[in-house]
Amino acid sequence: MELFADRAEAGALLAERLQDVRDPVILALPRGGVAVAVPIARRLGTVPDVLVTRKIGYPPTPELGVGAIAEGGEPVFDLTLLHRLGMTPESVADVVEEERRELARRVRAYRGDRPLPALEGREVIVVDDGLATGGTARAALRAVATHKPAKVTLAVPVGARETVESLREEADEVVVLLTPIDFRAVGQWYEHFDQLSDADVLDLLDRED
Repeated sequence: MELFADRAEAGALLAERLQDVRDPVILALPRGGVAVAVPIARRLGTVPDVLVTRKIGYPPTPELGVGAIAEGGEPVFDLTLLHRLGMTPESVADVVEEERRELARRVRAYRGDRPLPALEGREVIVVDDGLATGGTARAALRAVATHKPAKVTLAVPVGARETVESLREEADEVVVLLTPIDFRAVGQWYEHFDQLSDADVLDLLDRED
């Protein structure tokens, strides 16, 4: 199975699958999702915006996500994992508040005082660079759903099969290019998978203004 050269190539390939969509709102999950969304937006004749999400980490090992939160939405927890760790949502309340603060900081950094675009009655495409556990994507889709869009499509270049299937319950459509059997991490399916900074995100968004 061939690798994507980078996020831009992955976005261009996704755009081919989305080219018949008319006048969508494209919401990219920063940071990596923005680089994927730019060529999609260009192909569809629009500009991308961002929907900021944050992982809620397990306090002893913050890299382990036990949930996620998206701007305008409530925390979404992996209750099975929390139970296995002997925890409840209340156990990570301090982490949630910390992530709310960081989420607000990033919203200000990426969008300033500008609100999310109006989503009610619109077709919305949520874009990320891949799905591992799918926690942030799930939180994003649930936050978008509160705005009563006409249709929500989740578009990602690559994802773990079980995660992709589980997210079909959250979106009207899931467009994914690769669901490898041997999926271990999103980055393994890209030749170049650099970590992006806030400055990189702003640069990508400025190019579309």
